Amino acid sequence: MSQISRRALLKKGLFGLAALPLGMGVLTSQSFAAGLPALSEDAPQAKALKYVTDATKAAGNAKYQAGQECDNCMFWKPANNGCALFPQNTVEAKGWCQSYVKKPG
Repeated sequence: MSQISRRALLKKGLFGLAALPLGMGVLTSQSFAAGLPALSEDAPQAKALKYVTDATKAAGNAKYQAGQECDNCMFWKPANNGCALFPQNTVEAKGWCQSYVKKPG
């Protein structure tokens, strides 16, 4: 009986250890996302892609079409208001850049 208890304890312990990196990865990515600074329109990469925090300001850009906003772009990451093109920053949901691609679906 004592061996069964130890075996069960060992299995649960090993499962817990195996799940630990997954849990830490989720916590780390959430913490990292919460700490991302907002992308400034003056940042070099933002300027290169003509990023604006308000999509209506992009009306003078030949590539802009009404209704295009970061939150309906395929590069948008809703979990952290992020963008695949600006991984070190958050972006405005109603912003826009010239790399806009409509989200499929």
